[in-house]
Amino acid sequence: MRLSTKGRYAVRAMVDLALHVREGPVSRAEIADRQGISADYIAHLFNQLQQAGLVRSIRGRSGGYVLARDPAHIRVGEIVRAVEGPVALTDCTIPGRETACPRTSRCVTRKLWLKAAQAIAETLDGVTLADLCAQADEP
Repeated sequence: MRLSTKGRYAVRAMVDLALHVREGPVSRAEIADRQGISADYIAHLFNQLQQAGLVRSIRGRSGGYVLARDPAHIRVGEIVRAVEGPVALTDCTIPGRETACPRTSRCVTRKLWLKAAQAIAETLDGVTLADLCAQADEP
């Protein structure tokens, strides 16, 4: 069980954007250079993050990306869900999705997978971009 590079890179890019929030729009090239992530991949991630209402793009010569909300009001869980989808450990526990598994109603382990996914979601939702930025400033 792993978080894909998509989720990890999206969180890193958003933290970078939050750390430079006072500088105005930040170009994807700047983020790519600082984070060691392809600028094209950043564009792909930020497209999804923009659709989720987490970033805005500013066009023009001094354009780039800005956060759509204050870093204290953007939760890591929102970022991960925007690029990865819902937090679920098994196909039968994806919220809002019908499962083809005939054992769903009597499966004892399904309850465990739901509880574990809920704990992960609560952990991710318990951390904001501002929290991560504060940690970046620690020695």
